[in-house]
Amino acid sequence: MSGRLVAVVGPSGVGKDTVIAALAARRAGLHAVRRVITRPALPGAERHEPVSEAEFDRREAAGDFALAWRAHGLAYAIPTAEIACLADGRDALANLSRGALPAARARFPGFVVLHLTAPPEVLAARLAGRGRESETEIAARLARADRTLPDGIEAVEIDNSGPVGQAADAALARLYPVRA
Repeated sequence: MSGRLVAVVGPSGVGKDTVIAALAARRAGLHAVRRVITRPALPGAERHEPVSEAEFDRREAAGDFALAWRAHGLAYAIPTAEIACLADGRDALANLSRGALPAARARFPGFVVLHLTAPPEVLAARLAGRGRESETEIAARLARADRTLPDGIEAVEIDNSGPVGQAADAALARLYPVRA
């Protein structure tokens, strides 16, 4: 039996990492993938493995990554070791960029996309609350917020404008429907 890679996507500020943590806490055996990213670790930000561009390139060339992509001037990857659970039949949750979805769909059987949404005013408040970006940078992120998914990508869409538990429960119900 093979587990599924569940890509969690959505605009900046929608709460992807928060929902991933809530899902993993609510469902035993569900693995939250730790990405490799060419940016420093920041307090209160996503827990990732920070690496230099040179280290990223070296590891990518060595075949250490199951999936790698570039977005917003950074390089991102899912280390192969982070998805070893798929071979055991366990699902893994990964924060992916929309542009990486076609490659992920081609690479992972049973691939599922969880698309989180929230109104622009919710996104703006969350981005401002993080305190990591200027108003100009927030405005640029919001301008990209309504981007659609790549052609041919179907998704489970969940509104994450309320409490995170509500979104996590709705996502679990859609990802793991009770069979009658």
